[in-house]
Amino acid sequence: MNKQLSWAIIFTGAGCFLWSCKDDKGKNQQAAPPPVPVNVYTVTKGNATYYDQYPATVTPLNQVDLRPQVNGYLTGIFFKDGSQVRKGQKLYEIDRQQYVANYQQAEANLQVQETNLVKAQKDADRYHELEKHDAIAKQQVDYADAALAAAQKQVAAAKANVESVGTGLRYTTIYAPFDGTIGISQAKLGTSVSAGQTLLNTISSDDPMAVDVAIDQKDLYRFERLKKKGGTVKDSTFKLILPGQETYPFPGQIYLIDRAVDPQTGTIKARLVFSNKESDLKAGMTANVQILNDAKAEKLMIPQKAIIEQMGEYFVYTTDGKAAHQKKVSLGARIGDQVVINDGLNEGEQVITDGTQKLKEGSPVQIGQPKPAGAPTAAK
Repeated sequence: MNKQLSWAIIFTGAGCFLWSCKDDKGKNQQAAPPPVPVNVYTVTKGNATYYDQYPATVTPLNQVDLRPQVNGYLTGIFFKDGSQVRKGQKLYEIDRQQYVANYQQAEANLQVQETNLVKAQKDADRYHELEKHDAIAKQQVDYADAALAAAQKQVAAAKANVESVGTGLRYTTIYAPFDGTIGISQAKLGTSVSAGQTLLNTISSDDPMAVDVAIDQKDLYRFERLKKKGGTVKDSTFKLILPGQETYPFPGQIYLIDRAVDPQTGTIKARLVFSNKESDLKAGMTANVQILNDAKAEKLMIPQKAIIEQMGEYFVYTTDGKAAHQKKVSLGARIGDQVVINDGLNEGEQVITDGTQKLKEGSPVQIGQPKPAGAPTAAK
């Protein structure tokens, strides 16, 4: 190979090498993704006043199943199903004829025994008078005293029988044990009822109405303090959210806290009371109780739309102005469109609120101008 050919090969190879490098560089520049336009929010502390929410069940303070205490046929119903009843109001009546007859017989027997007692008393008095004059045998006096004692016991037994039969007679009429609402009658006129077995109806008090919630044992001290604090009709510490998501217009108060914590669930029952003058609350309703959190400390807060959920864990994207970086965070309560950050962020950091769907770790970003309040946000 001559000298000129060698130099030609060298220059040709160098040119190819330079062209190849230039081509690769162009491809790399084309492959680099453009910055993602994003909006950011600077992490700040705010007043973390919010309501804790607990599932709850509405229950009456007093409720009783009405069952007969005597056997017989139902002969009277003296109320309208579902109506308000007053304490002592007559509700049901069971056939009285047999019980009236038994009572009259018991009274007649008592009168007989009382007559026998009078006779025995006179005999005993007479014999004791004769004994003073030594005109009767001592044995006769003893017999008279024994007859008097027996007559006294017979009268006592007859009185007890009258009381027993009278109680049965009184039980043929059933009265309301307290003010409240009575349900739909489970027995109709003419039904044969059995003592202690047949369910006639259920009556429950309805003003005030109790609301039961299960609270975690770690909140027990706080609830005990709230109970001692009490409340007023204007107090908004306890709010009731009805099944239709309406807020019940009357506030509640803690009525009692149960005796012990359930060791299996680590919870304890707290009972609240709410005024129910309009009977809007019904026994058995499910609702939610919102309880004002009394924590005064300021908390780190960011917009909820900055939060990304992945398999039950929560993340945000932060940025230094050039690239996006994913951070795991621990969330607290949600307050309006904000959420409390318990851990994972520091005050002053910038979190990305818009454009997160196009981001991954290290993605270049271009920060847009902050949007004024109420302006529509950019689509993610």
